[in-house]
Amino acid sequence: MSNKLARQSKIREIIVRQVVGSQEDLLDYLKDDGFETTQATLSRDLHEIGIVRVPDGKRFKYVFHQGDNSQVLRQIIGMEIVNILFNESAIVVKTMPGRAQGVGIYLDKIQDSHIIGTVAGDDSVIIIPDQHSRIPEIVAQIREIMQ
Repeated sequence: MSNKLARQSKIREIIVRQVVGSQEDLLDYLKDDGFETTQATLSRDLHEIGIVRVPDGKRFKYVFHQGDNSQVLRQIIGMEIVNILFNESAIVVKTMPGRAQGVGIYLDKIQDSHIIGTVAGDDSVIIIPDQHSRIPEIVAQIREIMQ
C-alpha cells in the first residue's frame, strides 16, 4: 500500500473512531500512529476522501460528506456563505472566517454544477466555471444554498 493510501486509510479510521475538531488534532493523531505529514497534504487528503468539518454543539467535528442531497449539510454550508461576487470570468464566494475549505469541498461535490473546480483560502472560495456563460446559473445555484 502506498504511503498516501495508508495515510488516507488511517484518516478514515481516526474520523470513524473518535471526534476530531481540527486539522491540528488530526495531525497529532496521525503522528501518534506513525504518519508525519503537512497541513497542506492533510487538507488535500480530506478533500479527496470527502471529509468536511461541521458544527457539533459549540465545537466542530470532521465527518464524511453525505453528498449534495444532505439537507442538513446544505443548510450549514448556506449559513457559512456570507456573499457572492462575480464578473464575466469567475465567481468568488465569501465565507465566515475559516470556513472556505468546507464550502469549497461542498461546491466541488455538487453533481452537474458546471463548476470545473474551486480554490479555497480562509474566507474566500474562487470558483472556475466550465463556461463563462454559465456564471449566472452557478450564482443562482449558490444563492439557493444560502436560502
